[in-house]
Amino acid sequence: MMVSWATQYLTASPVIACRPESKRPMMLSVQHCNSSGCAPLHPLSNQSLQEEEVAMASLGHHGNLSLYKPPASGIIVAGLSMTLGVLSNIVALVILANATKHVRRRSKATFLLFATSLVATDFAGHIIPGGLVLRLYLSEGTSPQDYDSADPLCQFLGGSMVFFGLCPLFLGCAMAAERCLGVTQPLLHASLVTTTRTKMSLSVIWLAALCVALLPCFQLGSYTYQHPGTWCFINVLERTEQADVAFVMLFSGLGLASLAVAFVCNTISGLTLVRARMRRKTYKHRSAKSHDIEMVVQLVGIMVTSCICWSPLLIFGLMTVTRSYGDMIGEDLSTYRTLMIMGVRLASWNQILDPWVYILLRRAVLRKIYIITKRQADLKASTLRRWEISSFPSSEKNAVNKI
Repeated sequence: MMVSWATQYLTASPVIACRPESKRPMMLSVQHCNSSGCAPLHPLSNQSLQEEEVAMASLGHHGNLSLYKPPASGIIVAGLSMTLGVLSNIVALVILANATKHVRRRSKATFLLFATSLVATDFAGHIIPGGLVLRLYLSEGTSPQDYDSADPLCQFLGGSMVFFGLCPLFLGCAMAAERCLGVTQPLLHASLVTTTRTKMSLSVIWLAALCVALLPCFQLGSYTYQHPGTWCFINVLERTEQADVAFVMLFSGLGLASLAVAFVCNTISGLTLVRARMRRKTYKHRSAKSHDIEMVVQLVGIMVTSCICWSPLLIFGLMTVTRSYGDMIGEDLSTYRTLMIMGVRLASWNQILDPWVYILLRRAVLRKIYIITKRQADLKASTLRRWEISSFPSSEKNAVNKI
């Protein structure tokens, strides 16, 4: 790409670089070039040297812009994903608002409060960073020379990505822990978990994520532009310091720990519910447990989505910052840049898929899917039964004819 662009530049430019025709030193073989041809200059001509340096500097500058200019297709992809995320979160918020009006059980009300907070946080996290990224795309990004600039836009975008990245992970962990307590210790859950305490827990979660995002304001880490200059994140690639390594380890450690706790809690809840269903309780008790099954299924879906979307960025960030701090990246810089871009793109899909987990994994939807699947299975069974009955007389007749 760089070679072909350089060829076009040399063809269209009024200044043409000329190769020396002999093996003499470069200083003795400098020639002055224009559109009519190349004329030899005096070896010590300062004017020709200045013109040559200006031409090469212009070539390198334009080359960098061409190499790092974000692709036009990125604007379309970013716009479509942002539109899809906004619609998904709005639909989920409407469904949650309707479900909250008809809820009677306190445990279900607590779960809906957590779920509404999660979807609202995803909605804000999709609008705010997404709008800033679109703005950077429309302005053709930031040049590589300005990646280290600590402008307010980059600081706000980097802090938003950290804040809206940790909030869904913290909320998923809190929801899994609350359901685990409700399934395994219902009496303790009824005495401890209230609406007021749930709102206080939400405030603590948002405050904790905000404190982590504001650490660079106290010189504990830094936010920088990331390749191709259309987004900002923690400094993990170039000129990393101990504070950057500690910041990335804190961010990734909190995220991975939240996923691990959610996995353990959801596993315990699932095993407890399976064990309870196998004991054949009374109909009323089973009906109450069906709400727990619905909530645990949704939590498992949220956990799986978060693991798929956020684990790559959390792991790639740790790998990149440790190798960068140890000066072990070298020629693999482009590879680590690609890994970070892949990780942040997957993470952005978490805010799109989270609402659909709740939309699709509701009892009403699951019941319809079960009915449709059962009908299809019954239809296949009846068709197979008819085929066997119709084929039986003919096979019996063939056996008689053979005798």
